[in-house]
Amino acid sequence: MTQRQRYFCLLTILLALQGCSGVEDLNESAKTKKNTNDISIYQARNIITMNPEQPNGTALAVLNGKILALGSLEDVLASIDSHRHQVDSRYKDHVIVPGLIEQHLHPFLAALTMTMEIISIEEWVLPNGVSPAANDRPAYIDQLTTAETNMVNPEETLFTWGFHHYFHGQLSSQDLDQISLSRPIVVWHRSAHELILNTAAMDRYAITQSFYETLSAEEKAQSSFDKGHFWEQGLYPVFSKLMPTLMEPSRIISGLEFVKSYLHGAGITTIAEPGGLLSKDLQKVQNVVLGDINTPFRSYFIVNGNTVAKNGMDNLVAATEVPLAWGQGKTKFLPKQVKLLADGAMFSQTMQMIDGYTDGHKGEWLIDLDLFKQTFNTYWDAGYQIHIHQNGDAGLEMILDTLEAAQKRRFRPDHRTTIVHFGFSTRQQVNRIAELGGMVSANPYYVTALAENYRTNGIGPERTEDMVRLGDVVKAGVPLALHSDMTMAPAKPLYLMWSAVTRTTASGKVVGADQRISVEDALKAVTINAAYSIGLENVIGSLEPGKYANLTILSESPYAVNPHEIKDIEILATMLEGTSYPLH
Repeated sequence: MTQRQRYFCLLTILLALQGCSGVEDLNESAKTKKNTNDISIYQARNIITMNPEQPNGTALAVLNGKILALGSLEDVLASIDSHRHQVDSRYKDHVIVPGLIEQHLHPFLAALTMTMEIISIEEWVLPNGVSPAANDRPAYIDQLTTAETNMVNPEETLFTWGFHHYFHGQLSSQDLDQISLSRPIVVWHRSAHELILNTAAMDRYAITQSFYETLSAEEKAQSSFDKGHFWEQGLYPVFSKLMPTLMEPSRIISGLEFVKSYLHGAGITTIAEPGGLLSKDLQKVQNVVLGDINTPFRSYFIVNGNTVAKNGMDNLVAATEVPLAWGQGKTKFLPKQVKLLADGAMFSQTMQMIDGYTDGHKGEWLIDLDLFKQTFNTYWDAGYQIHIHQNGDAGLEMILDTLEAAQKRRFRPDHRTTIVHFGFSTRQQVNRIAELGGMVSANPYYVTALAENYRTNGIGPERTEDMVRLGDVVKAGVPLALHSDMTMAPAKPLYLMWSAVTRTTASGKVVGADQRISVEDALKAVTINAAYSIGLENVIGSLEPGKYANLTILSESPYAVNPHEIKDIEILATMLEGTSYPLH
């Protein structure tokens, strides 16, 4: 260690002992932590820092939840001199990486869907058991029929999630009536952007003709009352009718506890939800579980700008700032960030595609385009970072045109406009993202789950090869984060890395090999780049003196195993701001 490095570490210690590390606390609860003068030094076989100036180490010193020094054990001990300390060797045979970050998921949605009857296109391995895959219509109908038959209470609604029409065929209220005319059945599409109800469910939840007539023109256009089918903008009014049942307190609390256990098991220390349901009451419920002092990760929320805009453009920014006070404990709304939604869902194939669909169906917009542009420009002028849900290349073209016009009108050097999901794009569009200073937060699981099916359904083989074209993103120098959009993919960062590095489908085929990325780029995408995407790269995302001691402890290094084994690396523990949370 050089004289300068040792001086920096000693200065960090002195500042920490005075209660000021030069890094702002992540939220108020951090300020109430009990301080201690004891320094903890953690040994590891390898510490992967994601800091290019010091990429590795074998020891890391922590004081008051922050990193003091990193390097060899000898150098770390020298840097802290005679300060009182303890050496913790519990991880000496393991690998430490920065605490994994899930940049985009929906805990409330996961709490609902993961505790429903899961009948999906893939197997789900969950803390409470395994839900087997249903890959075709006979398997789906058989599992749905069995689920209804096994229900004890004849009055209880059967809520099920995971249906996908390209795997399971078209589904209507008439099809569901053949399973039961008396029990309400509500099928939530795999995309979470569609609902199908049987007649008994339509009656139970008052989805009547008169209710249908109250819908807006846009909502009616994305509904089929006769088939009990409601999607995109047509989904929300129907979903509001289901909420009293789905929002039963014990159901939500147990669902969120389930999600908390799941995320900890995935090695996650930070999550963000861009654009969830905008409800103060719902946030209070999430605070009870996710904000609890014993929760092993922090949760950040980003306001849904589409919802705010649809409530009226007057005082848009002021209305967006209201939820900033809703967080509590380990939950917080991020200021000056907002989520917008452009085109429809990948799993529903309602994204807007430049060349359309091979079967002739049409994509959908999730907001009137004039309103989108007006909303974007209002937030842009107010200095907001804007995260935008996009799946189709036509959707991306609209976004980039809007961004380019905004940059020409009012240039912003560090706006970090984030293209979220990034299903389909062209190479030229990737270059435009780079030129305009944007970034990408992608869901690589689209390839794993959908590529083979979409080769023959709706998309075709050529465009399927380029789904989620991450190789081009990296080559263009565009900052890249990965996310699950849970429940669109398993919220497991190592699994997302595996998807991005191998582009392997469920059957083991490789799709679009030239769009694979390196293990290094994939690990960045769930650590430092994920932190950058939500404006927290100065406090988390890499292991450096002055940053929070957020760690994930692995049995093996992602660099040392076969890329196909990354998803199977054992996660042993996490650390959040110096507090350890073992998994075993």
